[in-house]
Amino acid sequence: MPDLSGFHHVKLPVSDLTRSREWYTSVLGLRVEIEFVEDGSVQGLALADASGRLRLALRLDPVRAKALAGFDPVALEVPERADVEAWRHRLDDLGQPHGGIVTGHKGGSVLVGLHDPDGIEIRLYAD
Repeated sequence: MPDLSGFHHVKLPVSDLTRSREWYTSVLGLRVEIEFVEDGSVQGLALADASGRLRLALRLDPVRAKALAGFDPVALEVPERADVEAWRHRLDDLGQPHGGIVTGHKGGSVLVGLHDPDGIEIRLYAD
């Protein structure tokens, strides 16, 4: 069986690309790598963290964004448990509501209840 080495990227639907761009760049600190232009307008974005290792794509698709509201399709890995706490402080400083830190499976730390502008939950997880 050939090997798989991880995720290339995760793509999330959004209802308002401008609003989501602002949230993902200002709250999570991601930067825009690519704008996907179709019929003269931006329909999607490729985002990455500073290292370029974590990649997330956003696609304008209001119907699917609404369907995912309240669901947690992705947990972003942070290096250590202390980093989950640092994220909690950052989100508090930004006034971003979240559900706090809980113990995950295998004893990891998980920041839950952080929602993007469409209500899609983004979790921050350290083993």
